[in-house]
Amino acid sequence: MNIGVVGTGFGSYHAQLLQQMHLVDRVVIFGRNESKLQQLKEQLGVEVTSCIDDLLLDPGIEVLDICLPSDLHSHYAIEALKNGKHVFCETPVCFQLEEAEEMKRAAKQYGKRVLVNQFIKFDPAYAYLQHAIDEQKYGKLLSLTLKRETSPMWGDLGLREITTKLMIHELDFLTWIFGAIDKFSAWGTELEDKAQAQVRACFQHKGQFAEIIAASQMPAAYPFIVGYEAYFERAKLVYHESDHQGQIEAALHEYTSSGMRELALRSANPYEKSIEHAVRCFRDGTASLISLDDAIQSLKIAVELQRRIV
Repeated sequence: MNIGVVGTGFGSYHAQLLQQMHLVDRVVIFGRNESKLQQLKEQLGVEVTSCIDDLLLDPGIEVLDICLPSDLHSHYAIEALKNGKHVFCETPVCFQLEEAEEMKRAAKQYGKRVLVNQFIKFDPAYAYLQHAIDEQKYGKLLSLTLKRETSPMWGDLGLREITTKLMIHELDFLTWIFGAIDKFSAWGTELEDKAQAQVRACFQHKGQFAEIIAASQMPAAYPFIVGYEAYFERAKLVYHESDHQGQIEAALHEYTSSGMRELALRSANPYEKSIEHAVRCFRDGTASLISLDDAIQSLKIAVELQRRIV
């Protein structure tokens, strides 16, 4: 397939991954920084352009991969759909539900698809948990705690931003395993620096309980942390991943009546797997784990949580 990438920030990483995929024949990157474009052209061997119409109006480009700030996603996605292209969009898909719904209507009108980079579904530790829940490997899931904690290194993650910008990944996972969730509550607090916050959200679904903890106010020396604790009828799973200045440590432990053991996780880059999944779905017209409908379901909860804590 031929893919146009919009954006030279995180888009450069997307282009690098796409360029290595056998499913992809051509990659063209749009950006406004000429020196950055030339650098990417030389480093990755891709085509570059500083004119967005070179992507939108090129009938050979089948997919537009949008790696811009989320408040620009809707505009470029709709323009791509109008011009007969599928769209792969970074997450969060939008900050406003109305914009996401406009994308959905445009996709239906022009007969193309929008997929969203819900990469957490391709993370081996979270994929293992989903499989264990779905197959009832340890019996029924009773409760689940998901966590994402960071120092103030990602810009504004105060109460008006944290649910859509940081917690959205755990919401992507939770709606994957639970589906639509109607019963939830939230607590949140900000520090003196309004760009820092902590939120705890609680969910109930068919007798199961889940909690998401998202914190952006950890001290500067604190590593970037993600993980979960899953309580089953016959076991507990504990996953902890720590990234301290690029040094990543991750482990998944299983606790059963037979004792404790560390589970070996297959090595996989969730970003690469998510993008490859999207390209394959576009090519083959197959069902996707990362549909726009799925992303909208997560966004609805994120926006409602935001409304309750602000």
